[in-house]
Amino acid sequence: MNPEEYENLNQVERLHWYYCGKREIVRHWIKKSSGIRQEMKLVDCGAGSGALAASMVGELDVTAMDDHAESLAILRSRLPSHRILEGSCSEIPLADAAADIVTALDVLEHIPNDRQAAAEMLRILRPGGTIIVTVPAMMCLWSDWDVALHHHRRYSKKSLLETFAAMPCETQHCAYINSLAFPLVWLARKARAAGLGGTERAEDRVPPRLINKVLQASFVKPACSGWQLPWGVGLLLVGKKL
Repeated sequence: MNPEEYENLNQVERLHWYYCGKREIVRHWIKKSSGIRQEMKLVDCGAGSGALAASMVGELDVTAMDDHAESLAILRSRLPSHRILEGSCSEIPLADAAADIVTALDVLEHIPNDRQAAAEMLRILRPGGTIIVTVPAMMCLWSDWDVALHHHRRYSKKSLLETFAAMPCETQHCAYINSLAFPLVWLARKARAAGLGGTERAEDRVPPRLINKVLQASFVKPACSGWQLPWGVGLLLVGKKL
């Protein structure tokens, strides 16, 4: 990402409906897939500013991994040093089967060889362990936001499943998420691309409290209920290591 994007993320993710909702969704699927116990090892790959990792401390044995200086600086301000690991998702500095749970939230789209990264995440996961991945979906939503975050792609459900094809992973759930917001996001991004409505991105500001709450509920409830719709702003994959 552009360096300034890390600070933007750090400022908004504690309250913004999207980031709060994503953490709630991931926690739901961890609990559903593997359960939550303090002795279980969670490795959050591409941890960014560490909001997910920080939220799970005390419930799981958490390690937040990233390889960007801006991210590591923020992680050090939020987590003790023994919970921070400097490393690349394409070459994770952990032994085979070191983790019970691996998360990669909006990470694979940043990596040129996403299959290599997926294979590494599965390598460090013990047999029977859970992997949870989120990615941005649908190339029709490509915008300046993707450019600023150095995305290589947005995914379709088919392309995300293909990323994990022929790997020791059984997909338990794969679905588009944030589907109800899709029409508004599409309109907002097209309007901004056309020079309408200013240059400020909705992703960079927290809406008023009531709107924020409604948007978070509309994001979380369908994703935790297992809805299967043919569109969405993002995708969620939950898998088990074979």
